[in-house]
Amino acid sequence: MAMATTTSTASIASVTLEVADPEAAHRFYTAFGVDTHIRLRSSEARSTGFRGFTLALTVSRPATVDSFLGTAVDAGATVLKPAAKSLWGYGGVVQAPDGAIWKVATSAKKDTGPATGDVDEIVLLLGVEDVKASKQFYVGQGLTVARSFGGKYAEFASGESSPVKLALYKRRGLAKDLGVPADGTGSHCIVLGSTTGTFTDPDGFAWEATTPLTPAPSTTAAQS
Repeated sequence: MAMATTTSTASIASVTLEVADPEAAHRFYTAFGVDTHIRLRSSEARSTGFRGFTLALTVSRPATVDSFLGTAVDAGATVLKPAAKSLWGYGGVVQAPDGAIWKVATSAKKDTGPATGDVDEIVLLLGVEDVKASKQFYVGQGLTVARSFGGKYAEFASGESSPVKLALYKRRGLAKDLGVPADGTGSHCIVLGSTTGTFTDPDGFAWEATTPLTPAPSTTAAQS
């Protein structure tokens, strides 16, 4: 059963992608239109296959989905799933040159106007082995469950200053939804900013204490 709760006292303060070429990544994410929502950090960490997460942009209409995906491809992204209608709306999936996977979707199936550059919501979906166990772990870190569907999916409430909402999904289910094999080794190549402290979750996703991300251009070094 889904359930609603009050706003959490803890949330994602920032999302930092670890990339081999921060300048190239900054150019891509600026063109993509999401550079103010993420941070970039230079890293030589090795990663193969599925990194276990996706960043999902929720937008208002199909034309906006097409616009974001087209811009991403023009800037160097690879199409993993072409935009198409589904039971839940319309969306597609691309992989950035740095390896991060992005999904762009809308619940609308028909356009009510032209494309815009507006993003209604950004959700970080972590692919985890045990949704119930990971959910309890994050509750222990101070996050509040906003919606939960058994052992399949859990979503946490986000703070007013949080640029990204956190959700948990079964790893294999998430990989299937993105159109990639579930296997992967090495670094997740992502570090999450915590409003409460430094920790690592059961699936190896690292969190570090940091200040909330303010709307400003991404930098090539971590901010704290």
